[in-house]
Amino acid sequence: AAGALLAESQTLTKHLPMTLSALQAGSISWQHARIVCDETTGLDPAGAAALEAHFLDPDAVNLARGCPAGELIPSRFRYRARTWRERHHPVSIEKRHAKGLQDRRLEYTPDRDGMAWLSAYLPAGQAAGIWDRATTAARAMQGPDEPRTLTQLRADNAANWLLGGVTEGTPSPRAQVLLTVPVLSLIGAGEEPATLDGYGPIPASMARQLVADGAESFHRVLTDPRDGAPLEIGRTSYRVPTAMRQWLRMRDGKCPFPGCNNHSLDNEADHLLAWADGGTTGITNLGQPCHKHHRLKHTSAWRPTPATQNKPPGWVSPSGRHYQSEQQDWEPPDWLSFTGREFQHEEQDWDPAHRPSDTPDPPGKLEAEIGLPRNPLSDLQVGQSV
Repeated sequence: AAGALLAESQTLTKHLPMTLSALQAGSISWQHARIVCDETTGLDPAGAAALEAHFLDPDAVNLARGCPAGELIPSRFRYRARTWRERHHPVSIEKRHAKGLQDRRLEYTPDRDGMAWLSAYLPAGQAAGIWDRATTAARAMQGPDEPRTLTQLRADNAANWLLGGVTEGTPSPRAQVLLTVPVLSLIGAGEEPATLDGYGPIPASMARQLVADGAESFHRVLTDPRDGAPLEIGRTSYRVPTAMRQWLRMRDGKCPFPGCNNHSLDNEADHLLAWADGGTTGITNLGQPCHKHHRLKHTSAWRPTPATQNKPPGWVSPSGRHYQSEQQDWEPPDWLSFTGREFQHEEQDWDPAHRPSDTPDPPGKLEAEIGLPRNPLSDLQVGQSV
């Protein structure tokens, strides 16, 4: 521990001046500083400085949107810092994934009290699908007559499935994993990483393979090639349709309550302003709290603040303290910086508010606009389950 403390202190004083200044000013905690030290390991000096600037420099071009780094709980800050590192690492995520894939394995470790650990090192897509399927099955089994916790139910179901047994009353749902893919990566014209819900960036090749294989447990949402923001999926009714639920998962990433890390697939779509009070069923009036914080909203003085198309709601505590929302940190794709090509569109041509989901662009329109050959995968529609 002492050696690690000395190493982190040396890294801060010699290589991370902006992080050290933020720590001295009290705008971030020691835990946040340690995360910066950890996530800049393996980056060259320019990369480390860029990561610092992205999160800590108020004048940075690519300032992290949403609440300041110091207001994120350490685990959420680590997720965002790791995501940025994955996007900007000097070695492409494709090469690093290919190397990591060779190390996939299943490990068995005996423990005390007649227990043991069984762990698997798998491609992120497989691991996310397994976890979400186990969670869905466990949720379905909960009830007043079920004494086991969600954690215990996950473990019991996984053991039953792996051993080939079938427990009466145990559902066997398919996984429901959200996959956010840059348009140009999907059609093979770029290698921008896709984003796997609850995990972070994955190689574009993995995302294309999931789509091409017809992986039914993955729902695909495309991102705009101009600014990296997701394309709108709009509906109007009280009942929240599947497409809009998937949009909420992609926009919020997790339960929007301060400090909550629950990104479970069955978080509940909830009207911020109640339907009975005039609230609409639109993306700007919806949040996706977990079961616990959904109940808290309706049984306490905690109240959400308005959301936007790409920004989840913030919260105001009973004492009046405002907690800013933790929105996704979308980035423009890198290819814009080296192609030298810019798209000149009128606002209405690309503003998501003017893109009715019931009249999607015809297949191949995007490729034609940017001068690319039409790809068969472009027949897939935004919000379509694949």
